[in-house]
Amino acid sequence: MQALEEKLQYHFKNPALLEEALRHSSYANEHRGANFFSNERLEFLGDSVLGFVTAEYLFAKHPTAPEGELTRIRALLVCEDSLHEVAQRLELGKYLKLGNGEESCGGRTRPSILADATEAVFAAVYLDGGISAASALIHRVLLDTEREEVAEEKRRDYKTILQEFVQRTPNQTLSYRLFGESGPDHDKTFYFEVLLNGGAVGKGAGRSKKEAEQMAAKNTVTSSGTHDGMAGTLSVASWTARKIPPRIRPAEASKYRMFQSFLRQPRWRNSSTPAQMSARNAGSSPKAAKNCPKLLSLPG
Repeated sequence: MQALEEKLQYHFKNPALLEEALRHSSYANEHRGANFFSNERLEFLGDSVLGFVTAEYLFAKHPTAPEGELTRIRALLVCEDSLHEVAQRLELGKYLKLGNGEESCGGRTRPSILADATEAVFAAVYLDGGISAASALIHRVLLDTEREEVAEEKRRDYKTILQEFVQRTPNQTLSYRLFGESGPDHDKTFYFEVLLNGGAVGKGAGRSKKEAEQMAAKNTVTSSGTHDGMAGTLSVASWTARKIPPRIRPAEASKYRMFQSFLRQPRWRNSSTPAQMSARNAGSSPKAAKNCPKLLSLPG
């Protein structure tokens, strides 16, 4: 455990607390005779310690922010994804004590298990060294100056951003389709594509279906490329604005107008029947008809 203590920059007076923080319930259940406690109680306490330290930090950092905004930022900072990232940096996975079943199912890398262990470690430090020691650790591994911005970006709801933008043009239908998956059951990767009126305009992958859909939406929003001499798709800032923002560069403003025009083309209008669409496209060049959906497609 010495190597982990060095990563934590904290030396335990009572090492048993750290051992308990890393003991999963599956291990405790398989060793009932040893009367081991799992880390669930410490996780419960650590959640409150983390919440308090983060709330105090945000209260001081944002003296004029309303309660709702502080709550939103705290939720971003203390969510499972953030705690999982902390656990990965500390390499908590290799120190966990897991039952044989959980071990064989990939529990050592499971985000929920690592996030829970992170909270349990915070509680162990609190019990061993007090709130000052716990606060110092949480600040070192989680509340650095860039965390808020990083968390904001990672938790951005790109599906909503894309949906709101597409809805500005009437008769558009946005949907997501699973087109593949890989990996074992405990560690799958899912692949989704974004469909605009039935045509694929973006792709993404993730460890869950929800994450894969978000990545597909993000890639659709932020991807770049060329189409028939036109510049690539818009930045997030220009997509999410109700009108072209004043700070958007002229080139991006041009992209914005071009994409709006693209959505209005008959090819993407649901109000047309297949026969009507075929009739409209009959006069278009094969190259233009073929390339049209690629305006938002991912490179490769």
